[in-house]
Amino acid sequence: MQRQNLIAILLLCAALGRGVSQTLSKDHANADLIRARDLGVPFDGTPGQLDAITDVAGVEVGATTLIRGDGPLKVGEGPVRTGVTVIFPRGKQNTDNVYAGWFSLNGNGEMTGTTWLEEAGLLKGPVGITNTHSVGVVRDSIIAWAVRQKLIKADEWSLPVVAETWDGWLNDINGFHVKQEDVFAALDSAKTGPVAEGNAGGGTGMVCYGFKGGTGTASRVLSKENGGYTVGVLVQCNCGRRPQLTIAGVPVGKEITGNEPYARVDEPQLPGSEEKGDVGSIIIVVATDAPLLPHQLKRIARRASLGLARTGSVSGNGSGDIFIAFSTANPHADDAPGPNPVQTVSTERISPLFEATVEATEEAIVNAMVGAKTMTGINGHTVNALPHERLQQVLKKYNR
Repeated sequence: MQRQNLIAILLLCAALGRGVSQTLSKDHANADLIRARDLGVPFDGTPGQLDAITDVAGVEVGATTLIRGDGPLKVGEGPVRTGVTVIFPRGKQNTDNVYAGWFSLNGNGEMTGTTWLEEAGLLKGPVGITNTHSVGVVRDSIIAWAVRQKLIKADEWSLPVVAETWDGWLNDINGFHVKQEDVFAALDSAKTGPVAEGNAGGGTGMVCYGFKGGTGTASRVLSKENGGYTVGVLVQCNCGRRPQLTIAGVPVGKEITGNEPYARVDEPQLPGSEEKGDVGSIIIVVATDAPLLPHQLKRIARRASLGLARTGSVSGNGSGDIFIAFSTANPHADDAPGPNPVQTVSTERISPLFEATVEATEEAIVNAMVGAKTMTGINGHTVNALPHERLQQVLKKYNR
């Protein structure tokens, strides 16, 4: 009888294992939250109340974090260090299109749905971000979720926007561990308010500038004279090499050296080899409540490149650096049959929005690293977190 009870307990633990790992990792992502500003990192511009993409009214973010197993890689079993993040422009129950634009700084990556987005200038539903080999399941699951929620009619089609970065240094990426139920959980959990950073959602297994990377966010609020608009940014950062890392203009990556991942990439290579370039990517999502048209939003998306450059990236050959921007203004602008009234910021007054995008992108990337914690994944691969005290010492050295 005791043996039967023990077996029953073990089976129950196994059945709950998946959910337990998600719950623990979500709690971990929100515990002892420290952000770059808490460490005294000086940034330009004025942040919103949350300093997050959710400062843009209506935007909701959800995530599922998958952390299971340790030790040697067993494809299909783990260790698992991955997840999925979703961003709803108008909230998960609002199917109204938003104007949007996208830009590829370097195309060694994937963002689905961009062909129609480029053609129509419209985005419907959430933006999803995950690992490279889970793009398909996330895309299909977003459609299935919308059908289940009756947000898509029987005769309608959907082309979701889903992007990726590679987490194969820490995660069993070929084990395809992101499942439909994980995407559903992220979609169902989407909400306004603070956003988990670092080892969270799609950013769980990512590496940034040789430190633990992941999910980061920030925002800027323009002055009343410049329209009082809000710009919010969310990044999934997995890009750059340690010597490139620059924070607040300080060469942090050259000051904090050692314990860099991707050891095999740092071995001597043939002259001119590309293997010592970037081995990661970054996805940047920009949201704003400023009334902008699709061509203006493409211009906004391009400016994310400058925020990325401030942190030291050169967008190397191996990096998929793909950005999307959307505006929550102009509700019902695409309603049929039209014509519909639309407002837009004057071209001569758009520069402050460019500046806000650059500033929020820079801070979001640093927040991703500051919020991340040291992680060990497959085959004992360990990626160290950016050391907070050492960062403060380096900034002080350069009078920042």
